[in-house]
Amino acid sequence: MAVQQNKVSKSRRNNRRAHDALVAANPNECSNCGELKRPHHVCPSCGHYADRAVIAQADEIDLDEDAA
Repeated sequence: MAVQQNKVSKSRRNNRRAHDALVAANPNECSNCGELKRPHHVCPSCGHYADRAVIAQADEIDLDEDAA
């Protein structure tokens, strides 16, 4: 079992944790619609990734009225 040799003060302990803070994400602009999106992710508003449609939007899908 590990036993400490000397007490680590609160100041020294907190200095070690100075780099552990969370940072905000840096959103990029979608090349298709211009909305902000996370980098390297599909755009949630238009469904494009790397200049191609990955997810079809609900208004683009042709649904039959009597099929439902």
